[in-house]
Amino acid sequence: MPSALTRRLTVAATALPIAVGALLAGAVPALAGTPTGTPAAPTVVAPVSHPDADHMGSTIRAHQPATTVQPQPAAPRMLSLTGAQPAGMDVSSLQGNVDWATAAANGATFAYIKATEATGYVNPYLASQYTGAYAAGVIRGTYHFALPDRSTGAAQANYFLSHLGGWSPDGLTLPPMLDMEYNPYGATCYGQSPAQLAAWIADFSNTVNAATGRYPTIYTTTDWWTYCLGNNASFGATNPLFIASYSATPGIMPPGWGYQSIWQYNDHGILPGDADVFNGNLDQLRQFAGTPAPAPAPVVAADPIAARYDQFGFGGGYLAARSAASTPWREAPPRTTPAGGSTTHRPPVPGSCAARSSPTT
Repeated sequence: MPSALTRRLTVAATALPIAVGALLAGAVPALAGTPTGTPAAPTVVAPVSHPDADHMGSTIRAHQPATTVQPQPAAPRMLSLTGAQPAGMDVSSLQGNVDWATAAANGATFAYIKATEATGYVNPYLASQYTGAYAAGVIRGTYHFALPDRSTGAAQANYFLSHLGGWSPDGLTLPPMLDMEYNPYGATCYGQSPAQLAAWIADFSNTVNAATGRYPTIYTTTDWWTYCLGNNASFGATNPLFIASYSATPGIMPPGWGYQSIWQYNDHGILPGDADVFNGNLDQLRQFAGTPAPAPAPVVAADPIAARYDQFGFGGGYLAARSAASTPWREAPPRTTPAGGSTTHRPPVPGSCAARSSPTT
């Protein structure tokens, strides 16, 4: 009869293959923190199914209550208190062929036009809207509707730049703009952390700046920015702010900005598209667009000798004269006296105040 020790060894030897087999079959759970070998399910990104409906502020009504139209916003935070604030608008494919002459007659001084979205959509009315605004004298620029979960910031910036996303200092072109708002296709923050979103925006911004010399204006709401980027204040020093706030005032600015450059105060008004206002006067709007400064008048260096002669009333070249600033001084010709006679000067004495051998002596 087997001993107790023999029975225990027999049971253990029989159980070991069973336990190993069960472990390999997955019947026995792996230790916590140990990968099981099954890859994680990939993040499913919804297709870009309605890009024509995506535009500046298209996601805001779901997050902000409706307001009445304000033809002229009340008491915005001003860069300057001089002059009237220019009215503006922003349009996309939803507005189609815009009557820019009528818009200008109704007070439109500037406009932003949607150019692109992600790396696969171009506004089909982009060319006509862009050239039409220019022909009507409306200061215009283009914007990109960002989808940071689709591709890198640089990739989307380059796509934007290749479809009228550039800038020129002609006084009629606004800085390029980046539309950062609630995700119309899924998670509010595009499934990214504040650090990831900040890096994406910086990638886009730096790419545009390298190509155009201008950092893009950033369009956003304080609510989305603080929710998705937290207290990130790294863009206020370089990127102008286009704030969306459908209320009586622009409200609190996102971290990093002390004021807005442009305010979208409603999603409709007397002009096509959304209703915008610039935070300054018309001259400041032109400066924002990059109107080249007039060339300064050439500065002519004062001639100390000629100035000294003029001081004593000898500006007509009585004591000495030269035909150009680059020619040597010469003896002045005889001068007619008040009585009608003439006085002939003696040759200048070397070293006297009336002579020098060259302009530098």
